Amino acid sequence: MRLVLMLLAVPLLSLAGCSRAADGPTVELKGRTYTVEIADDFQEQAHGMLFVYEAAERQAYGMRNCHIPLDIMYFDAAGRFINAHYNAPPCNAAQCPSYPSSAPAKYVLELGGGVGKALGLAPGDALTLPQ
Repeated sequence: MRLVLMLLAVPLLSLAGCSRAADGPTVELKGRTYTVEIADDFQEQAHGMLFVYEAAERQAYGMRNCHIPLDIMYFDAAGRFINAHYNAPPCNAAQCPSYPSSAPAKYVLELGGGVGKALGLAPGDALTLPQ
């Protein structure tokens, strides 16, 4: 499987992971229980998803069945910023556009639409990864 690790709840400010209590609020869906974080204020909503691949290669993400716009940011094997697609809109069509990396990427960071753009990233900017 290409996708080695998916980290949920990457804080906007440190981009270095966060800890959460094992016990917390839960939801149940189809007989399965999931521990969740409640994002009821902006600070808690400043989370994202970090996708980590085994090797750097061209990536392309789509927005099919997403509910909110996202900033999709690509980073190389050394964690250097390559390129981004900001405010990629949700898509509910049968065929949706893809948003590709401009070079091989090992890391893909998704944040809420406009959050990544506000950082003013430039090619080569470093992503600090969890240890």
